[in-house]
Amino acid sequence: MTSKTEWPSSLDDNELDELDRYLRAHTGEGDLLLDGVHGLLSALAVGPLLVLPDEWLPEVLHEPFTDEDEGNRVLALLAKLNDSIIAELEVDAYEPILGEVEMEGGPMLSAAGWCEGFSRGIDLRAGLWESRLAEDPQLMELLGPVMALAVDEGILSADAEFEKLSDDEYDECLAQVPAVLGAVNQYWQAKPATEAEVEAMVHQQQPDPGDDGNPPRQRSGHWVH
Repeated sequence: MTSKTEWPSSLDDNELDELDRYLRAHTGEGDLLLDGVHGLLSALAVGPLLVLPDEWLPEVLHEPFTDEDEGNRVLALLAKLNDSIIAELEVDAYEPILGEVEMEGGPMLSAAGWCEGFSRGIDLRAGLWESRLAEDPQLMELLGPVMALAVDEGILSADAEFEKLSDDEYDECLAQVPAVLGAVNQYWQAKPATEAEVEAMVHQQQPDPGDDGNPPRQRSGHWVH
């Protein structure tokens, strides 16, 4: 198996630190940090339809670059991070980028940021995901471990009450994330979005002439921030 460090499209630790520092210095409350950006790009990589950078970059970058060289560098790192996801999945080298939260016993890894980003990635093609999730229980089942993490972290609201995951259950769900993404990617390849689904999504995203021109973000009531 090719190790992650040898896989050419993956960012090395220095590049990850560089991108992490930039995002921390240029994001406000509620904006995605590195773990969230990785979750966002992961959802797009395995999702039903291609999402071009023009559409996802505004979810990641919130102010113009003041330095052209720095801007080009950040865009290159984001492009490399984006390209790495499918490449890593193909060689079983994918790992979700996780954040840290301070607990009484010291810092603990948390999937909250990654799950938040993943939910925003789903938002960008919400109509397709939601119609398919409603019609095909297989897709919901495939997403189970990610859904469980998102519910546990309060990113996803559930219709029923759920017990908090134990540490072992949390770790088990985390360990399944790469397999979940691989399976979801294969699912959409085997059962691609139909013309009718795409037309319905486009229609759903059309702004209402009576509003201010900004289409509302589509939600099922499940993915919450």
